[in-house]
Amino acid sequence: METIALFGGSFDPPHIAHEAIVRALLNIKEIDKVIVMPTYLNPFKSQSYAPSELRLKWLREIFSDYKNVEISDFEVSKAEKVPTIESVKYLLKTYKKIYLTIGADNLETLHKWTDYRELKELVTFIVASRESLEIPKGFMKLSVDVDISSTTLRQKIDKRKLPQKCAIEIEKYYKEQNAK
Repeated sequence: METIALFGGSFDPPHIAHEAIVRALLNIKEIDKVIVMPTYLNPFKSQSYAPSELRLKWLREIFSDYKNVEISDFEVSKAEKVPTIESVKYLLKTYKKIYLTIGADNLETLHKWTDYRELKELVTFIVASRESLEIPKGFMKLSVDVDISSTTLRQKIDKRKLPQKCAIEIEKYYKEQNAK
């Protein structure tokens, strides 16, 4: 296995669009494996709602039956904000080529990512489509027909939009957090 798709994010909460993205990535013949890497804390955010260890546990559960999907604790284990370029350089010690998967909602701030110019030399970007957001030339488009925002989902948790494997646990956690 030499070629991977790195799919990082807060996954706060993980939802069915995340699952749809992983399934779509597994259908790209150039990709040998998908590495899902939750952040300890997104470099652009000041807090997470669910602790990183809990989000990591959920992702391991959600993708436990998926072949060629690995859940990486690289960023969580650092217990600090980790720029994507650091994770990419870490993975390049093991893998030859990396497709970096981002949501279309990240395109607007991509130029603000740490060492963005170097990052775009090291990876091939795959952009998971979102309704009404245009994917510019130079980016691979990943068509995903599930449009869910973690932010919106946190505000009004909907079990139907959560991965079946741990939907009840995720729903319970966020409902309790919103009640506080």
